[in-house]
Amino acid sequence: MTVTDLSYALNTFYLLVSAALVMWMAAGFAMLEAGLVRSKNTTEILVKNILLYAIACLCYLLIGYTLMYGSPDVTDFAPQANFFFQVVFVATAMSIVSGAVAERMKLTSFLLFAVVMTSFIYPIQGSWSWGGGFLANAGFIDFAGSGIVHLAGAAAALAGVLLLGPRKGKYGHSGNIYAIPGANMPLAALGTLILWLGWFGFNGGSQLSIVGQNNSSAVAQIFVNTNTAAAAGALAAFLLVRIIWRKSDLTMILNGALAGLVAITAEPSASSAITASLIGLGAGVLVVVAIIGLDRARIDDPVGAISVHGVCGIYGLLMVSITHAEATLLTQLYGIVVIFAWVFSLSLLAWWLLRVTIGIRISAEHEYSGADIADCGVEAYPEFVYGKTK
Repeated sequence: MTVTDLSYALNTFYLLVSAALVMWMAAGFAMLEAGLVRSKNTTEILVKNILLYAIACLCYLLIGYTLMYGSPDVTDFAPQANFFFQVVFVATAMSIVSGAVAERMKLTSFLLFAVVMTSFIYPIQGSWSWGGGFLANAGFIDFAGSGIVHLAGAAAALAGVLLLGPRKGKYGHSGNIYAIPGANMPLAALGTLILWLGWFGFNGGSQLSIVGQNNSSAVAQIFVNTNTAAAAGALAAFLLVRIIWRKSDLTMILNGALAGLVAITAEPSASSAITASLIGLGAGVLVVVAIIGLDRARIDDPVGAISVHGVCGIYGLLMVSITHAEATLLTQLYGIVVIFAWVFSLSLLAWWLLRVTIGIRISAEHEYSGADIADCGVEAYPEFVYGKTK
């Protein structure tokens, strides 16, 4: 075996393992969302997460990958490894949408939108940067996808939420906001920790090579920075909610960790661990403020996805202008506006077409009884509803 063969094999293996870690994030999103919705909607949210992953894999294989990359000339690792690594990213973007529209969207409409998102909307904007298009030529930097993946998912989610409207009982006529607690906090915490683990593949794998001292050192730094930003985000959210409410709100702490992860994703290789911690601290504070602000604006997001992935995705992209010598604030803003405008406008059109044809919202009766019964016919926790079976 030559040195070139060994390098090719190691890079391919590293990319495949990283992709498998990112695929495991699908379980993280499923558990997080299942924990943060009500028990009567748990099965339906799990069905959505399984099927959106399946749809993303097939649609990106048949259409999306070619739109995004054409026929990429990959020489450092197997082309199949590159495809597998990219397809789990598009599934991640679609997972973001799932939580934001939870508890009141028709399953069929969601799945049809997933086809459009993963076949066309996501790949086209991805081609402008990672595919070597005009954003890349302009100098826009997004190392692992704070904008390309996370902001894109949040923009699609926001368009859906605006047309969908809030859950029944979330907002009162006099401006009151009523909390709708999730059914299973252990599942939500487990989902966050799975996402935290998967993010090492998300960011570390984006180096695309492990061979050589420079690549190995970069991957090690990425792992440290990713972990540090998440830890700082969780701590910042915890401290802020303790100051505001004198309570340790678990959902805010979980979102604080995720906010730190999203923010550092834009450029996890150029920062020191100290800088990464400061970025994470800022994200942890920002996500709490954003969740409160969106709630006051009557934008109902059951899991805080728009704040975590959208607001903190933008924040992370802006921080690149500080941590990366070749990045400028103007170029980063340009990339943010382009990605958001494309994904939001195309998603709004897609959601609107679905609304005027087959509808996007379940009936008030089905919303009351729960999407599990309306769409799936199976409840996640039947013993708590009907009593234990003998």
